[in-house]
Amino acid sequence: MNLEGQVALVSGGLGHIGRAISCRLTELGAAVAVGDIWPSEQAAPLLQKLGRKARYDQVDVSDDLAVDRWLQAVEQSLGLPNLVIPSAAIVTMSSLRSLTPAEWRKELSINLDGAFFVAHAAAKRLIAAGRPGRIVFIGSWAASVPHAHVPTYCVAKAGLRMLMKQMALEYAPNGILVNEVAPGYVDGGLNNQAFVENTDLREQCRLKVPIRQLMTADDVAFSVAHLCDPRNRHMTGSVVLMDGGLSLK
Repeated sequence: MNLEGQVALVSGGLGHIGRAISCRLTELGAAVAVGDIWPSEQAAPLLQKLGRKARYDQVDVSDDLAVDRWLQAVEQSLGLPNLVIPSAAIVTMSSLRSLTPAEWRKELSINLDGAFFVAHAAAKRLIAAGRPGRIVFIGSWAASVPHAHVPTYCVAKAGLRMLMKQMALEYAPNGILVNEVAPGYVDGGLNNQAFVENTDLREQCRLKVPIRQLMTADDVAFSVAHLCDPRNRHMTGSVVLMDGGLSLK
């Protein structure tokens, strides 16, 4: 696979999965624009690894105007992004009855609104330029399986899946293919803190997976890169479910 001449945009790029995606796309030759909410000094190690064809911007994806400014800056420095990966996400551990309106709104604003703002802004720019592209949402198997301890996350990922399908239908005539990678239990990412604090939980999750393996952020990045491959010309509106068989139970 060769992504030379392509420009990738990765939101949530300082998270475990975002970092892995950024590194993988860079290895394949793409220039990569990384965005996250953290100050730029926290991105220095990643930028050093990515090399000269990369940039970092501090951006809050729940702010549509900030997203527009980010894309404008990226286009001016690296070129028009044609590989778009909305990866920014948070999770609130809470039962539905204990969830506060502020927690609900914040999580949806990042996980769903933010993904829409990034993908929508990028698609508009591609259409205006008459360019094809790829949008790959980072979803979850939780989009179709309720989890009592992360209700807002499940709702957001379910909404993200339908957003993906709507965008796939809308933008297909423009050559913009839109898909979702839906991981199960990742040994890292949003699970990382819980696994670090409770090593027993990590093993419990591993044993729940029919193949008895937790995936890595690099595994997720591999699937994202596959969907970005220029030779992958007919897949749109699809969910790449990589949960090790969790949803079969």
